[in-house]
Amino acid sequence: MNLRHYRADALMLITALIWGSTFVAQRLGMDHIGPFLYTGLRFAIGALTLLPLIWLLRKPAAEDGLRPARLSRPMLLGSLVLGLVLTLGINLQQIGLMFTTVTNSGFITGLYVILVPVFGLFIGMRTHKGTWAGAVMALVGMVLLSVTAEFTVAPGDWLQLVGACFWAVHVLLVGALASRYDPILVSFVQFLVCAAVSLALAVALEPINLAAITDALPAILYGGILAVGVAFTLQVVAQKDAITSHAAIILSLEAVFAALAGWLILGETLTPRGLLGCALMLAGMLTAQLVPIYLDRRRRPAAVQQEPAGHH
Repeated sequence: MNLRHYRADALMLITALIWGSTFVAQRLGMDHIGPFLYTGLRFAIGALTLLPLIWLLRKPAAEDGLRPARLSRPMLLGSLVLGLVLTLGINLQQIGLMFTTVTNSGFITGLYVILVPVFGLFIGMRTHKGTWAGAVMALVGMVLLSVTAEFTVAPGDWLQLVGACFWAVHVLLVGALASRYDPILVSFVQFLVCAAVSLALAVALEPINLAAITDALPAILYGGILAVGVAFTLQVVAQKDAITSHAAIILSLEAVFAALAGWLILGETLTPRGLLGCALMLAGMLTAQLVPIYLDRRRRPAAVQQEPAGHH
């Protein structure tokens, strides 16, 4: 490892910390405003924070023949679909936080890393045995974390699980679009779509109160500027020098940081059964990501490594 790899690891660790702690900001924001209004304002601010990045990276992207830095109809249509999937995923997560803990939300959302290769089967992607082993571990862990002694599951946990399905679809779509178009422009458009749809739902379904928005502003700014703008920028910078196996481990720590933030700020606690469930889910996520990487390296030791996409 050289200095660039260490820097990439540090930047990804900061990214995972921001994304994990954002679950707390999402919960605190809803102390004052509704879930759709919070999401809409958060992603509107997040889109604005990407504007400087778009300006800085337009020239390098224009020189890359595979990623034309311009708006086109196929790119806009793809980004529109991506934005709608993002809107579903983030609002299910946001509403789910009203009915479950930050810890449960963080770990269940993290299951998208297992669902990506599983869903990929439907579009011809190969899935390694390690992915299935990780999926079984994560499933057992989720049962321990979410299913009570009375065999009931909190409504919020179900919403987070459905949301994780949309995050998995989102990652697959990002992979398809980022290989053809400027990923920063794609992200900017999807954030605008998410903001517009969420704000429209807020106007239709939620009370809009300026004083309440002001009270929620710290949580909105944290979720918009840090989680969307700063963390996204850090990931873009880090992925140039990232080692895939390091990225898999570090980005999986998002769920751990969510649990720590929930404990430190909201006073959330876990039973021994819940702790075991979280440990199994984390182990499953890592197994699903690292075993395929290890097997690929054994077959192709000199293969070019690529960085997996994040989701917040």
